[in-house]
Amino acid sequence: MRHRPHPLELLRQAAAGRARAGVRRGLVPRGPDHDGLVDLASNDYLGLCGDPRLAAAAAAAAGEWGTGSTGSRLVTGTTALHARLEARLAEFTGAAAALVFSSGYLANLSVLTALAAALGAPDDVLIVSDTGNHASLIDGCRLSRARVTVTPHRDPDAVRKVLADRDEPAAIVVSDAVFSVDGGQAPVAELHAAARSGGALLVLDEAHALGVTGPGGRGAAAGAGIAAEPDLIRTVTLSKALAGQGGAVLGAPEVIETLVDTGRGFIFDTGLAPPSVAAALAAVEVIMAEPELGASARAAAVRLAATAAGEGLRVSTPEAAVLAVTVGASADAVRSQEICAGYGVRVGCFRPPAVPRGRACLRLAGRADLTDGDFAAAARALAAIRDH
Repeated sequence: MRHRPHPLELLRQAAAGRARAGVRRGLVPRGPDHDGLVDLASNDYLGLCGDPRLAAAAAAAAGEWGTGSTGSRLVTGTTALHARLEARLAEFTGAAAALVFSSGYLANLSVLTALAAALGAPDDVLIVSDTGNHASLIDGCRLSRARVTVTPHRDPDAVRKVLADRDEPAAIVVSDAVFSVDGGQAPVAELHAAARSGGALLVLDEAHALGVTGPGGRGAAAGAGIAAEPDLIRTVTLSKALAGQGGAVLGAPEVIETLVDTGRGFIFDTGLAPPSVAAALAAVEVIMAEPELGASARAAAVRLAATAAGEGLRVSTPEAAVLAVTVGASADAVRSQEICAGYGVRVGCFRPPAVPRGRACLRLAGRADLTDGDFAAAARALAAIRDH
């Protein structure tokens, strides 16, 4: 009988291979104050994570509703708070309706799989996906069982051509609104026009746009003037600019009804906990009351990018709150992250598979609450990277 390695030995071998490639990862618990480091790594773009208004809303909800939702949304997991949040999100973003999920990842999986199944058999549906899309969108495409064509980054003409040449009667175009690594914004209006001309729906992931771009932080679709279009479906997270947890789908009533009836990530998942729902509601109220927050976050990102460029580093042009400093090799990116920490600055480190091989980078986020002292610390850290 042929010898077969033990499954755990195969896992150890795979881990050793990842170590050689510089893509091993580990969990490093942090303190509530980011261990005293300037936080340029998180998605807390508006600086609301520590806002007492959100904390008070979450605490009050825990006292009234308890700490968990107690079940799936279709059983006991929908509270009056969930309904209020869905109505407020729809009102704020200009959507016809909204549906809250326990995470943005599940929202993306659910919307692509449920829509593809509702539009026809797998052979009857095409999904056109931007090459820079987030992993949750990529996974949703794969799970949909539809044919998937990947188009060049931010290229509406390529989308239009693929749609015109297809044989499938139904199609979905999917793209991030703001790409999560380099902070570039998709040509949202042009993508919508391409999708509409090809008889397709457009699914737009506004995870890194909500609260940051568009009028008063209402997102990229609102900025492009297409928020109310019925053939546009948006997904958002409540865990970035809204500083909480969860996700949502925004769209026409037909879309929301399809998700409630058939979305496996909605039907078979426990509903978002009431404290998280209340915190998200409070965050929306803060953003509506302080519409300048998004512009402040964008300005902070531009300032950080200018600092990095002034040090001769390869930096993306941010169109929201995110920017990337490309380093190259994974090991060099890890070392650069450590250098930044040594200068009192926490930054993200993106390596394959989050980015293509050879394009590892530091990911920095501008935040609305950064101070001049924070920017000075960032400048010292970026200068140290240059000299490394």
